[in-house]
Amino acid sequence: MKTFLIFLAVLSFTLSAWAGENRYGGQIVLSTASDPKTFNEIVANETSSSVVTSILFEGLTKEDPFTLKVVPNLARSWEVSKDGLTWTFYLRHDVLWFDGTLLTADDVVFTFRDLIYNPKVPTSAKDIFTVDGKEFEVTKVDDYTVVFKLPKKFAPFLRSMTQPILPKHCLEQSVKQGKFPFTWGIDTPPHDIIGTGPFYLDEYRPGERMVFERNPHYWKRSARGENLPYLDKIVYLIIPDPDAALLKFIDGELDAIDVQGPNYPLLKPLEARKNFTMYETGPDFGSSFVVFNQNPGINPQTQRPYVDPVKLSWFENVNFRRAVAYSIDKKKMIQILFNGLGYPQDGPMSPSSGFFYNPHVRVYDYNLDKAKKTLQKGGFVYRDGSLYDSGRHRVEFNLYTSTSNQNAENVQMAYMIRTDLEKLGIKVNFLAVEFNTLVAKLMASYDWDAMIIGLTGGPEPHFGKNVWTSSGQLHMWNPKQRKPATAWEKRLDEIFDQAAGELDENKRKALYDEFQMIAADEVPMIYTVLAADIYAIRNRFGNLRPSAYAGAFHNIEEIYIRNKDQ
Repeated sequence: MKTFLIFLAVLSFTLSAWAGENRYGGQIVLSTASDPKTFNEIVANETSSSVVTSILFEGLTKEDPFTLKVVPNLARSWEVSKDGLTWTFYLRHDVLWFDGTLLTADDVVFTFRDLIYNPKVPTSAKDIFTVDGKEFEVTKVDDYTVVFKLPKKFAPFLRSMTQPILPKHCLEQSVKQGKFPFTWGIDTPPHDIIGTGPFYLDEYRPGERMVFERNPHYWKRSARGENLPYLDKIVYLIIPDPDAALLKFIDGELDAIDVQGPNYPLLKPLEARKNFTMYETGPDFGSSFVVFNQNPGINPQTQRPYVDPVKLSWFENVNFRRAVAYSIDKKKMIQILFNGLGYPQDGPMSPSSGFFYNPHVRVYDYNLDKAKKTLQKGGFVYRDGSLYDSGRHRVEFNLYTSTSNQNAENVQMAYMIRTDLEKLGIKVNFLAVEFNTLVAKLMASYDWDAMIIGLTGGPEPHFGKNVWTSSGQLHMWNPKQRKPATAWEKRLDEIFDQAAGELDENKRKALYDEFQMIAADEVPMIYTVLAADIYAIRNRFGNLRPSAYAGAFHNIEEIYIRNKDQ
């Protein structure tokens, strides 16, 4: 018997050697600029939260990070009826929640019926999953089969099924008690947050770190047939100061960093000596812009307008917004902020978006003379070099932004924009606040004049519906309108509804081209510049395949440490 056991041990060792290196173990150390605002994926609106939720939760489908095509995920396959209105999803049978409970059709139905379509739950996802004001009908056929019946043809439906699924058995009670919007806040014990992702949250120390541990129940297998993920841990250090993050990377305390333009010439000569590689993947998918608060509402607590009526009249004036757009020196901004590694932006989609990108929108080249003439066309006048409206009010407003590791250039950008606007006789009071404070102003208190902020992007315009339709929760200049405040906003509502039901891709493109033209003409968001996506990553990881769309670690479950002694 002992000889037999020894033989088995030797055989096991030999088979492992034949299979190649042992990929299991170790950790990766990354950084994020701010603490999450919530661990609740349904109500999260900010990237500081999605850093966490994107690791913990998964959707029925996912997008290939290179082809951008939709591929199976929690659903192993699907069928669609000939009329395009009924979609049947067949779930995998081997997906477990972190607590060992099987994922079933009940979880999918719960996520849509009880969370996304719940009028008491404030989620921007509701905007995306509503067509002509109508919801999808979501029903369970059996434990592993779910049917979606659509009110009309919905072109981006399959791509929309990347929506993360949440566990019914953990959250149903909080929904019944009306507490769901406050469930899984940042004070929740990490192990109480239950997802299906490759890692679970093991530790959260506010202002210090988040630690994710390997999910032993994870369903994915590698091409070699091995259980994923390979890494034992992901550690996110919370580092608000981008310079501190850079130094930690150079000193070897971080395994990767997003490279800001000014740091490129510093890092490039260090590649060989510090054992890392710089990956350039093209224009960023996101956007950075100035937005003015056009909310005409009254604060129910103070009974005062959210925006001073005098300032509101400026912000609602399209000539004022266009003049600001003409006053921003984007070429200088790219040179100073990104060391030349950037791209000017005038419309709501990035050139990296591919098919639906419209390169023919109105362009706002830097032109102070044109900016001043545009202001005069809008009824503004100059006295002693300062700008006044027709009521003799000096044009002055507060400009907010945040310091962020992901958008560290925002503060410098704000200073540059303030300088540019001073040349127009406008007085700008710049205030930098913590990112979650900025989001609270934008989404809850509406206590702001103007801000510099950004949005993530993608190849499918429809997923910006919650930003661009007048009733959208992220229609940030004037959110959740009962009816469109302007004719152009009404037209955008029509475009997004029509495009959602149009299956002819060329006709959809024509509609989305018009959307981008309107957005550039009316400039509710005054776009600045796009950074080139550049990542610096230690030369110790296997299966690393950075993508312009999905980033450096989109396949975190497949990444492993090549040489654990390195």
